[in-house]
Amino acid sequence: MTLSAIEVWSRLLDRAKSELPEHIVDTWLVPLTPADFSGTQLTLTAPDQWSVEWNENKHSALLESYGPPCLGQPIKILLKVQQERLSRQQMDLFVPAYGARIEPVKNDNSVIFSILSDRYTFNHFVVGRSNELASAAATAVAGAPGKTYNPLFIYGATGLGKTHLMQAIAHEILRRNPQTRVTYITTEQFTNDVITSIGKRTMPDFRRRYRETDLLLVDDVHFLGGKETTQEEFFHTFNAVYEAGRQIVLTSDRPPSEIPKLEARLVSRFEWGLVADVAPPDLEHRIAILREKSQVDHLEHTIPDDVLHFIADHIQANVRELEGSIIKLLAFASLKHRVITVELAREALRDKLKPNDAMPPRSSRHDRMRTIQQRVANEWGVSVEGLQSKTRTKTLTVPRQIAMYLAREILGLQLVEIGQAFGGRDHSTVIHSLAKVTDTMKESAEFRARVERVRESVRHEH
Repeated sequence: MTLSAIEVWSRLLDRAKSELPEHIVDTWLVPLTPADFSGTQLTLTAPDQWSVEWNENKHSALLESYGPPCLGQPIKILLKVQQERLSRQQMDLFVPAYGARIEPVKNDNSVIFSILSDRYTFNHFVVGRSNELASAAATAVAGAPGKTYNPLFIYGATGLGKTHLMQAIAHEILRRNPQTRVTYITTEQFTNDVITSIGKRTMPDFRRRYRETDLLLVDDVHFLGGKETTQEEFFHTFNAVYEAGRQIVLTSDRPPSEIPKLEARLVSRFEWGLVADVAPPDLEHRIAILREKSQVDHLEHTIPDDVLHFIADHIQANVRELEGSIIKLLAFASLKHRVITVELAREALRDKLKPNDAMPPRSSRHDRMRTIQQRVANEWGVSVEGLQSKTRTKTLTVPRQIAMYLAREILGLQLVEIGQAFGGRDHSTVIHSLAKVTDTMKESAEFRARVERVRESVRHEH
């Protein structure tokens, strides 16, 4: 009886599970997919070239040795990158897909000056406390363009998702109505078009292109400041689109009133609809963003969860820097031919970590952690062993949470390391503990005083 590729792989994988550590199987073998079995050769596809090379070096010979006992015959293993991955860049999740362009049906007046990335959709946007207002507003605009929040003005620092939300609106509106005339530009493109049209004496064509659009999306309007002629044309373009009941969406690195040398009449119009900000994501939001990106590009078996937490813990500037850290880590691991771990991430991202993220010697960290636990235990009348135990009584839970909070604040330890020092608790428990202590300190002056007293005693000792 001839076995299928799936049946052959199932037998080999079962044997591997009985002989190899679970984390090795889950990280390297489970992501492989059986593609073909010729009778003597099993073809497996991997998520990326790095996975192919690693498995060829580490596991192919071992898998082939399972042939006689599992199948009753010798077998050869052939590894390939999954076919759909070969047609696109490795790690294209983290780089805007500039080859992907979505345009409306060609009408005389249809125009898109910039390319829409197929990654910048609502499905790929991770909502958190720092961007929930902007996200909700963008969704509302996409559902009823020209009727709700017109214009929508989104502002915030670079790399926080403003352009993502703007393009998501365009994607959703085009999905609902492919006939929509969309104009998506940067302020620099608008300025250059003004200059070119003046030079060529084609301003009537310029005005028709912009003013007869159904959806006007303009990135980085803070660059309008100080450009008088461009502001004049933009003012009339804004009025024409707005008065026709069509949607306008603008992004900037600051709110309208803070854009230098921007005419008051433009400031006023930018504030007619809704002005929503996007702020840097908090820890939980950063973790959610990294998980989303990891799952979309099937990296969950390549990058362990504790590594994602380490990155989220230490890379705090913006989403773009989080993504860049993933790219750098994958490249570093590939060059070094090493499995991705927290220690490898610390090595690969050394230049991105803040100075206080560089860990003191292990012996020093251990001593200071012990000091924190001892001082907290003394203050709350419990034992250090109790703090490190699995017991969840309130008598121990509160001081344990405080000790975790102080370990984070004083030592700057990552979540995983804190959890290990308190009975092997997971990162979610540590996150909850940090939030709980922070909230209680705001609510109770007495509680805050006790925590600060312990903190000062630990700092003075070292």
